[in-house]
Amino acid sequence: MRTPYIGLIVGLLLAIAGAAGGFTGFLFAVVLGAVGYGVGSYLDGDLDLSGVLRGRGRD
Repeated sequence: MRTPYIGLIVGLLLAIAGAAGGFTGFLFAVVLGAVGYGVGSYLDGDLDLSGVLRGRGRD
């Protein structure tokens, strides 16, 4: 199983554990799932954040 999918599952499980239910719980699950997928993609090398994190150079 690829790292992004493991991150997605972990994020969703954390959301289920912390969710109070209802629409807020659903949004919480979606956000944590997306964060877990993003972290897994970054660790797998599929997501490159160097352009965002580098910022603008001073000329």
